[in-house]
Amino acid sequence: MFKPLFWASLFATSAAIAQSNVHFATHPTLSPDAKTAIFSYESDLWKTDLNSGITSRLTAMQGNESNPRISPDGKWLAFTGTENGNADVFVMPLDGGTIRQLTYHSTYDFVEAWSWDYKTIYFESGVQNGGTTYTVSILGGTPKRVFKHYFNRTHNVAESPTGELFFNDTWESDNQAMRKRYKGDFNPDIQSYNLKTNTYKRYTDYRGKDMWATVDKNGAIYFVSDEANGEYNLYTFVNGQKTALTSFKESIKRPQVSADGSKVIFEKDYQPWVYDVASKAATPLKINLVRNFTLTKWQDFKVSGSISAFDVAPDNKKLAFVARGELFVSDIEGKYIKQLKTTPNERVQEVKWLADTLTLLVGQTIGGYQNWFTLKADGKGTLKQLTTDTQNNRQLVFNKDRSSGVYLSGRNEVRLLDLKTLESKTIVKDELWGFYNDNAYFSPNGEYVMFTAYRDFEKDIFLHHLTKNETINLTNTGISESAPVWSPDSKYIYFESDRINPGYPFGPRNVKVYRLALTKIEDPFRSDKWEDLFKVTKKDSTATAAKTPEKSSKKKKAAPTAEPKKETKKEIKPIEIDLADIWERMEQVGPSFGQQGSPAVFQKDDKTYVIYVSDHSEGENKLWRTTYEPFKAPKTEKVEDGVRGFDWAQVGDKSYLLINGKLKKFTPDAGKTEDISIDFTFRRNLEEEFRQMYYEAWASVEENFYNESFHGADWKALRDRYAKYLPYLNQRDDFRTLFNDMLGELNASHLGFYSNGKEEEVFYKSRTMETGILFDNQRPFVVDRILKRSATDKHGKKIGKGDVLTHVNGEAIDSLQNRDVYFTKPSSDTEITLTFRRSNVDSSYTVRVHPKGSLSGNFYDEWMDWNQNYVDEKSKKRIAYVHMKDMGMDEYERFVHDMTRDWYKKDALILDLRYNTGGNVHDLVLNFLSQKPYLQWKYREGKPTPQPNFGVAAKPIVLLINEQSLSDAEMTATGFKALKLGKVIGTETYRWIIFTSGKGLVDGSFYRLPSWGCYTLDGKNIEQEGVAPDIYIKQTFTDRLTDKDPQLDRAIDEILKDLK
Repeated sequence: MFKPLFWASLFATSAAIAQSNVHFATHPTLSPDAKTAIFSYESDLWKTDLNSGITSRLTAMQGNESNPRISPDGKWLAFTGTENGNADVFVMPLDGGTIRQLTYHSTYDFVEAWSWDYKTIYFESGVQNGGTTYTVSILGGTPKRVFKHYFNRTHNVAESPTGELFFNDTWESDNQAMRKRYKGDFNPDIQSYNLKTNTYKRYTDYRGKDMWATVDKNGAIYFVSDEANGEYNLYTFVNGQKTALTSFKESIKRPQVSADGSKVIFEKDYQPWVYDVASKAATPLKINLVRNFTLTKWQDFKVSGSISAFDVAPDNKKLAFVARGELFVSDIEGKYIKQLKTTPNERVQEVKWLADTLTLLVGQTIGGYQNWFTLKADGKGTLKQLTTDTQNNRQLVFNKDRSSGVYLSGRNEVRLLDLKTLESKTIVKDELWGFYNDNAYFSPNGEYVMFTAYRDFEKDIFLHHLTKNETINLTNTGISESAPVWSPDSKYIYFESDRINPGYPFGPRNVKVYRLALTKIEDPFRSDKWEDLFKVTKKDSTATAAKTPEKSSKKKKAAPTAEPKKETKKEIKPIEIDLADIWERMEQVGPSFGQQGSPAVFQKDDKTYVIYVSDHSEGENKLWRTTYEPFKAPKTEKVEDGVRGFDWAQVGDKSYLLINGKLKKFTPDAGKTEDISIDFTFRRNLEEEFRQMYYEAWASVEENFYNESFHGADWKALRDRYAKYLPYLNQRDDFRTLFNDMLGELNASHLGFYSNGKEEEVFYKSRTMETGILFDNQRPFVVDRILKRSATDKHGKKIGKGDVLTHVNGEAIDSLQNRDVYFTKPSSDTEITLTFRRSNVDSSYTVRVHPKGSLSGNFYDEWMDWNQNYVDEKSKKRIAYVHMKDMGMDEYERFVHDMTRDWYKKDALILDLRYNTGGNVHDLVLNFLSQKPYLQWKYREGKPTPQPNFGVAAKPIVLLINEQSLSDAEMTATGFKALKLGKVIGTETYRWIIFTSGKGLVDGSFYRLPSWGCYTLDGKNIEQEGVAPDIYIKQTFTDRLTDKDPQLDRAIDEILKDLK
């Protein structure tokens, strides 16, 4: 538990600390003579004299400037800037002058290095794939791709004076560089390729991470490795041997050596450090600059549209609600609003009114975990903490008279809160999970608590008897029953469920709302209703006409004083539950098509109103109401458009809804909503918000990470270690870096923190209009070919190889200009007119713009086509080839289409899961592959045909995997081996498999939660061990360069042997 005193002292000193040091000065680089350092700080580039520490700003563009690199002659500075909404390459004279933009494509372009003749800049770009190396001239012009093949994804390029290009080519040295201590087949090594001699060389073969090579003018190589102690340290080669130069206990990042080889600069502890090669000593870079600390500036926010939780006071006169983590109270119409003071740097997430209509019960984070507090709603008191748990207490629901509450705590507790003593006790321990929870509810008479818990990954509905302390599993099925609510008359439980499909692994696909009668309820008879018309009630029998009081002179005797009545506890009428044949009493609520969910139930007289979200109308989510009334068929009507979810409250006969951040009054019998207009401005600052988000996200990972030992990391110590840098945050990008670095300490996949804010938005935008016309790499305006399946790949287009582009939309081409300039505009057009010259004859064509800003998917398809044709040719069309890019439903359907179209006519199958990026359809794929013939049938004198139609397992199958097969591809490979469906060929898989979800934070930021581990039947953790092939064979970088695929060759050979 975090102590308030600790917080107070930390906040008191943060401003002073922030003024005395410069942190988050990133991407440092050195001038050739090592006298000047340039780095990115607060989104701009700065330069510092290494001796004096005098620092000055170099750029002040919109967006973020990063990746500075100084030319070997010391005259030019290349860098990446995002003022156009995407990362482009820019260059400027180092001593000052005009900044020139060199790249224009709306994908990303990250500067990496200069050529030693300082004429060319190397950069990484995602123009045609997931990122590879390009060059652009300092004078401008169209960039050129360096290495071919879709899956040669090179980065971290550095040129040697001999012409060698050093590079890495795995995720672990690129977008997963922050992940520490990875060991596996997808590890990065130091490797090079000489374009002049076509010579490839691998310098390291360590199983872990060797990356970020940088080279001086003498050819000395410096790089980072985690081999010695699991932390990134600086290394070089001495007489060809890998040699450590530092032994820090904290990792370094992105080293850059000066051209003269005298110094190496890198990031450590979020500061630039300089390593002196001669003295072998490293020290922090001295930086003197004025910090423009903007995170403490207050910003205005509006309540309207941002309300996340609410409650209505028992007197129906007041509202309490939460917006962006702040707490507010108003009158029922939202006219008079006051913000209540809660703990600074914390987040309010829930609020409830106690029965006295004066006290609020508040769910607020403390040290990252949500706990319960009380607070006077008139603003005259202070928060009083009720719980001090280091697990999240959440989803508080009160009983009818607000004498008791029920809530969930941590991963496995259902707790009762006595609203008189304000003490909690655990009533049930079960597998609840730390998120993806339904509310627990009291039965209308307070006898039971209803909650959901997991059995075999699926939710069941449970009822816990509070007096008997007994729990029954009401549903007990192998599929999920979720979001249950009681009917106000206690006769039914309403819930949502997909009765055909389990919720895991790929999610429910046919969710409906159902109601389950707890007993065998008989509908009323019409004859009974007719007889009710003539029943005389007690009130009717004593009713008389109004009489004039008798006049009398006598005084009325005083009525005898009644003795005070003793309070008698109202006897609770038990709820009857008949479990026998209970599923025969289930009925569907609402339409029979589309999906429905999130039911809420209201009753008035003999009518029941069920509201829920449904997409059955035009495929859009809307709020609908189904009415149940005796002697009438259920009637379904629309309540409101554009509703993906809602919360609700009912006080007496008044009902309220929270929809899309707005409060509304709701009249169930009319099916109408009425907006409660709330116009109120409040203020927050990003410094406090980031601090709260840091601890909340840390706590949620602590509570939900799949591995209780955190892969050997001390997660609490890491929290404190990285929290030291919170006072130094300058901007949101620093926060992203800090939190993702902390996540990287877990050495786990499926982690990530994502955050964007309005303060990062730029004015300018760009969008490159791709047509599918591919141009020669060396002659950028000469057509090479038309990319298959692209917008220009249509009958009648006579654009061909050798045609020269002369005009775009009538604008003449400058052959020295970057071709992308003519295709990049602030927004995309739907069509474009291009003029080409062939044999001195000009022809113009109107072509459609590719619907996506990148042709990467088309290039991927081209690689698949090559494989398909190669297998057809080498096997004489006896072997079907199917590649799956990922394990999503679209790819699964394409897999089935390929199987029914191609495999159906062939003798064997190669299923290629190399480079597969995962998903959740492994079970569907494995079930399809596991089918075996079990009988034959035929029409008279017809050909016998087996059942099932696609008995895949009866023919030879080879599964291809490699080091980039990850996530659900690894699940599929594991199942393939366990089921003995065939041979597995390739390399070990990535070791990247934890089923994951995520949660949002107060500002809309999002972090992933890898919470479900995956294991073989004998208990091996696939995330840590991967899947090994039966036949180990690599496809190398040079194999791809020369269009060789030894893995595919071996798969074909193995199958042909089986077919002999």
